[in-house]
Amino acid sequence: MNPAAETHRPFVNLKRSDSIAWLTLDRPERRNALGEDILVSLISALSELRDDDTTRVVVLGGTAPVFSAGAESKIKSNSSDEERRTAFAGRKSAFRRLFERSTVLLEELEQITIAMIGGHAIGAGWGLALACDFRVASSKAQFWIPEIDLGVLLGVGSTTRLVRAVGPIRAKEIILGGGRYSADQLKELGLLTSVAAPDALLDETRTMATTFAAKPFSPLAQMKARINAIAANAVPAVDVATQHFLAR
Repeated sequence: MNPAAETHRPFVNLKRSDSIAWLTLDRPERRNALGEDILVSLISALSELRDDDTTRVVVLGGTAPVFSAGAESKIKSNSSDEERRTAFAGRKSAFRRLFERSTVLLEELEQITIAMIGGHAIGAGWGLALACDFRVASSKAQFWIPEIDLGVLLGVGSTTRLVRAVGPIRAKEIILGGGRYSADQLKELGLLTSVAAPDALLDETRTMATTFAAKPFSPLAQMKARINAIAANAVPAVDVATQHFLAR
């Protein structure tokens, strides 16, 4: 496969540099909110990367000033809490189906994935970052999940990933409480790989991506898949049953 060095879709840009792909949510006027259009473009880009044998690492970021403001909403900023809840509860769209598809595609990529979080990651935006293998955040970034206060449920996939990462007690605090967390707080919880000053974020992410890109790809991809399987299903039964067969 000989993919183009740079491709553009509605609200999503994909740029390749050597064996690293830089995938960017590009809708700054809406703070990279995740609507149906941007999710369709993201799914298309991830599907292309899945079959790209030239890319070893995928970096997912968002055009400044945020990573993603979460699920798109046309609610006015001066709306009351009750108006917000009514609007979200009555919304009918393909968002959940498209969002779950995009996060599953992202999580199951053979390549190593790194979320480069240059600004706030809210709700579904945070959920998108959770589907990556590693997360590097600006020290100025903040994270929160407003779904409960909006009268809706956080998606099953994002909930599952958060519970696996921090356990049910802490996940309840984060999801049900809806509080805001700094990058440093999430680093202490193990939800971020590293925290960098805003002007050092790109270099920090590039260094991590380059390190993984230099590793032997096949064992790296297979161990990633094995770790994901163990996290989802405990110890993979087939591996346990066959790991210590005698050589004959």
